Amino acid sequence: MIKSELIEKLSAENPHLFQRDIENIVNAILGEVGDALARGDRVELRGFGAFSIKNRPPRTGRNPRTGEQVAVAEKYVPQFKAGKEIRERLNK
Repeated sequence: MIKSELIEKLSAENPHLFQRDIENIVNAILGEVGDALARGDRVELRGFGAFSIKNRPPRTGRNPRTGEQVAVAEKYVPQFKAGKEIRERLNK
């Protein structure tokens, strides 16, 4: 499911709300999650899961085309851990 499909589904389930309002709400939620991760905070949505960031230290990689060694810089990547309720729903 992509963001536009999520907005359409929420609009269908909530006909009393305008689609543009639902789109603004979804964008605000996703924006706040992204902003919190950028600050280094952990975002936990009870029953759904937790978003956090993970540090990947610098390393020496390899160009698969030429085999040449390349330096890969340190970076931070988002990480998601599914909550207990989601894991149970997936493993019925």
